[in-house]
Amino acid sequence: MAIDQASKLLEKNDIASHLLDSEILMSKVINKDREHLMLNLNKKLDSHDYDYYKKLVYSRSKGKPIAYLIGKKAFWKDEFEINDKVLIPRPDTELIIEQVLRIYNNKSQINLLEIGFGSGCIILSILKEKKYFLGKGIDLSKECIEICNINAKKLKVSNRLKLFKSDVDNFYLGKYDLIISNPPYIKKLDLRYLDKDVINFEPIIALDGGLEGLSEIRKVIDKSSELIKKKGKLILEIAFDQKKKVREMLINKGFYVDRVVKDLASNDRCIISTKI
Repeated sequence: MAIDQASKLLEKNDIASHLLDSEILMSKVINKDREHLMLNLNKKLDSHDYDYYKKLVYSRSKGKPIAYLIGKKAFWKDEFEINDKVLIPRPDTELIIEQVLRIYNNKSQINLLEIGFGSGCIILSILKEKKYFLGKGIDLSKECIEICNINAKKLKVSNRLKLFKSDVDNFYLGKYDLIISNPPYIKKLDLRYLDKDVINFEPIIALDGGLEGLSEIRKVIDKSSELIKKKGKLILEIAFDQKKKVREMLINKGFYVDRVVKDLASNDRCIISTKI
């Protein structure tokens, strides 16, 4: 049976979730959910579908992430369309949304900016949760703008979102109550230690934080200090070992550090600050 063969091939190539991945890829090929698949395991595949399935399984055996192969990834309360030009959304990043909803629990309307939005999973999830928030996003990638617009339409928040193709250094539009960012923060020399699924397939521009892992964070903090309103919030995702240095940068740019929030593995992951 095709799924068994695929699972064995993936296992041989050290894919830990070999059976699950084999089933997910089959669901993609026949365009049915896994529940349907489980009830129809003995159904025969036509040759075209079988060839397509083998191609997907081969790509997975070489480490290509399952999210890129099926073109979507679940995040927060929705499924986001993605491709290999955008970073795959991570569960740890949902921390930013949790914190925004907690901080603005009683606030019906704010103006927010996301710097480097990728698939749009963060800003779109926030706009869907808060019906009167208005959002802007900047990103260097034309492909990110295209995929974020697709996801914005899907989540029905397009009318409250404006996207700009811009480098953070060259963006001067507006003043914001809240700025959020999950910037590249991995040290250049540490990129080689990432899982092959990540380093071989995800966009390097979304991972590489320069020699110390802080160059993009520094740019975001510098620009945010100009774009943020007094008493506005800046929420950043950071690496587990960057709290001290990022705190110093924030203080130097006129921010008060409210708190640092830990992720599911108890690592420092999200730093919340207020412009003073």
